[in-house]
Amino acid sequence: MTDFPHPNTKYPLNCGLEQTAFLKAVVTNPNIIVGDYSYYDDNEDDPANFEKHVLYHFDFLGDKLIIGKFCQIASGIQILMNGIWHNMNCFTTYPFSIFSKEISQKIPPDFYPTKGDTVIDNDVWIGMNVTIMPGVHIGDGAIIGTSSLVTKDVEPYSIVGGNPAKLIRKRFSDAVIKLLLEVQWWNWDIEKILSNIDVVLSNNVWKLKAIG
Repeated sequence: MTDFPHPNTKYPLNCGLEQTAFLKAVVTNPNIIVGDYSYYDDNEDDPANFEKHVLYHFDFLGDKLIIGKFCQIASGIQILMNGIWHNMNCFTTYPFSIFSKEISQKIPPDFYPTKGDTVIDNDVWIGMNVTIMPGVHIGDGAIIGTSSLVTKDVEPYSIVGGNPAKLIRKRFSDAVIKLLLEVQWWNWDIEKILSNIDVVLSNNVWKLKAIG
């Protein structure tokens, strides 16, 4: 097989720099699930500290961050989980329960607002200093522009940007997007990907169809 790093390699850059880490090698929280070859690049801190950028992720809420395969996440990401929410239907929004076990035991689990799991699908490119709100689902092949605030779901192969992030354009025609979602090259074994890397790194629809 072509000399390509294992997905559990901590610092996979072939130039020896330690600013990029495969997330599978550094994530320890069982509520953060990461696919093969997704990486985080940090130009200021050790990328192994990725979990510091997943904020308000409290065990008692049980929400998950799910990241697919081959995602590319740039420096400064902030992924906000459901712990940011305060209940607005009460006379006060103050979170008394998180400071007192006695109070927390009196509160039912469904008291805490939640938007569900946050999901980043496969082959997603997230630019620098992006903030992602809880419960957002970012589709396969999407691109998130630098400094965007993602407040709602992003369709597959969409390019979004801004605050709040809005659709800029689709990367491909609907027909090509449909083909890509059917082929799912990221689910091929790594040998097949590397042996067809000239196609994966092109936009040749006919060759992709022939392989898929």
